[in-house]
Amino acid sequence: MIIDPVTALEGLQSAIGLVRKAAKVANDLGGLAGVVGKLFDARSQATRAMVEAKRSGNKSNFSVAMQIENALMQTAKLEAELVLLYMQSGNIDVWNKIKARAAEMDRDDAIAARKAKEEEQRQQEKADDQMAWAVGIVVIVMFIGGVGWGITEISDLCARTRCGN
Repeated sequence: MIIDPVTALEGLQSAIGLVRKAAKVANDLGGLAGVVGKLFDARSQATRAMVEAKRSGNKSNFSVAMQIENALMQTAKLEAELVLLYMQSGNIDVWNKIKARAAEMDRDDAIAARKAKEEEQRQQEKADDQMAWAVGIVVIVMFIGGVGWGITEISDLCARTRCGN
């Protein structure tokens, strides 16, 4: 699925604004969970969009990629502010658990993606093998048919010209 870089950028900028507003009025860190989650979802989408924009090589995409990079930089600064909020509230252990769980989930996603890619490759190899066998069988049948036809033609020729006598 191709991610529209402009939409990803808008989503990221919106999420950054939401987190900043929510952080000002939140009484406890648990109240930030929803908007912080949206921020990290938007960051993930923006990162994918940025990678796709950079790969395309279009100048317009390059400028969008620069905007996304700047928004990602703002996200990193905001994340540092969140860490500070967790520290100040005496809940840095919660932040560390959140980061550890996110890393574990990212690792699991990467493993699942790798397995899916390997399965896709196995299926493609299987299809290629089946096609090779089908082509081989067709070639053998055509060869045998050609040999049979050739023998028939030689026998007819011999019968007409009396080559055996």
